Amino acid sequence: MIKADVLVIGSGISGLSYAIKVSEQLPDAKIIIVTKSDEDESNTKYAQGGLAVVTDSKNDNFEKHIEDTMRAGDGENKHDVVEMVVREAPARFNEIVEWGANFDKKNGEFALGREGGHTENRIVHHKDITGFEIERALLETANKSPNIEILDHHYVIDIITQHHVPGKELNTGDIHCYGAYILDEKSKTIKKITSKITLVATGGAGHVYKNTTNPKIATGDGIAFVARAKGQVSNMQYYQFHPTALYSKIDGMLFLISEAVRGDGAKLRTKRGEKFMHKYDEREELASRDIVARAIDNEMKVSGDEFVGLDCRDMDHEKFLEHFPNIYKKCREEAIDPFTQLIPVVPACHYLMGGIEVDKDGQSSIKNLFAVGECTNSGLHGANRLASNSLLEGLVFGHNAAMKTMTLLNENNFNFDDLKAVPEWDEEGMNIMDEMVIVSYLRKQLQEMMSDLVGIVRSNKRLAMALQKHQEIAAAVDEIYHYSILSPQLSELRNLTTVAHLIITQSMEMTENKGAFYNKDLA
Repeated sequence: MIKADVLVIGSGISGLSYAIKVSEQLPDAKIIIVTKSDEDESNTKYAQGGLAVVTDSKNDNFEKHIEDTMRAGDGENKHDVVEMVVREAPARFNEIVEWGANFDKKNGEFALGREGGHTENRIVHHKDITGFEIERALLETANKSPNIEILDHHYVIDIITQHHVPGKELNTGDIHCYGAYILDEKSKTIKKITSKITLVATGGAGHVYKNTTNPKIATGDGIAFVARAKGQVSNMQYYQFHPTALYSKIDGMLFLISEAVRGDGAKLRTKRGEKFMHKYDEREELASRDIVARAIDNEMKVSGDEFVGLDCRDMDHEKFLEHFPNIYKKCREEAIDPFTQLIPVVPACHYLMGGIEVDKDGQSSIKNLFAVGECTNSGLHGANRLASNSLLEGLVFGHNAAMKTMTLLNENNFNFDDLKAVPEWDEEGMNIMDEMVIVSYLRKQLQEMMSDLVGIVRSNKRLAMALQKHQEIAAAVDEIYHYSILSPQLSELRNLTTVAHLIITQSMEMTENKGAFYNKDLA
């Protein structure tokens, strides 16, 4: 058994900024960060566009940013949460600059971009690899902290609560978190790490669908193990599909063509070269993501085409190369010249607005368990996230969760009587899977079903079929889980199955279309 004051699950912007903040204020606290891949692998790393923050007091203000966020969220956001995040944004932004993150400047001022749904230029960025730069700076800062230990390739199987205590009845109104069971992939052993405070910062669940902009680690782990522990999870029906991912015939992670490209003037066209966004919204290419994604989806269904085109040919080529060097490089690698050809793009699963319910401090419904970032339903995004508000959410809620954590650690009112009775992980009688192809097959079946039946546009019939198919897949996964020695692949499949069930059932409960959720039978 390993003991820590704070256990952080995830090494993206949420987990790292939180850990750094606690470390700075409580240098004697033992902080362990576990991440299931390399320490720098996270959704944060792949964020291209930037971070939304009001820095231009002449043309912009908090009220405009609040209004844009509420409009994008279709009014399902919590206004007080939106106001808190927007008003705290400048202070949190200045902190990561102090921690060493670099952002593009022009004439001594931060260069500001604009993305869909924003009425002003307010996106600070580092070329088209903003998330990569933030991740670099935060990791360097965290690795300098003597009381932070980062354990990579450590996969969390489940959080530890009272229901792991033999003979203990689970009271869903009074659940306590004591840490987690964690698979060390290098030693192939399952560790019991106990902690006074646990933070879940596991990111999204994009690989519940066939095509996503998310890295392969985004399998909804945190949401799934909190749901299994009877923590409150909501708004899972709201999944944002990014309108413009680079088209590929291969399923999996698609390369993101940042919304900032459209913000700088790129136009959407059919394969035949016809503009179409004017038919769907007066803002055309700068409409919110749900509108643009549904427009592209509809054009593809009507025409039967596999993709539409993003037209960058009339843009300033020098400015494009300066702002989007990695996008240009990727296009050229795919034998596409964006200055003479349309870039083939399709919508792809991108960002989950729902997740673990948390308050303004990031506290979940389970005591001593905090959650921050894309794995949460914080009230900021409502039914649809405004572009570049996600990195901001991680910083603001990471800060608030750290402040609350420090208060709890200083008070030190932790009761660990139950913990003594929590057993080590027991694999007696389990077998090593001799055919991993079964796990791969079930995962593919789940992703195909979600993409075909629970995608951008849903219907009552499709959802009913999805639930029926899900029950078959879930039964097969449960059977394998109960007789197999655990592997990350099997755990991920188990988590994706849990997440899929939440998306399907919470979609079926909807009575009206909101933001990213669209059921054609409710139109």
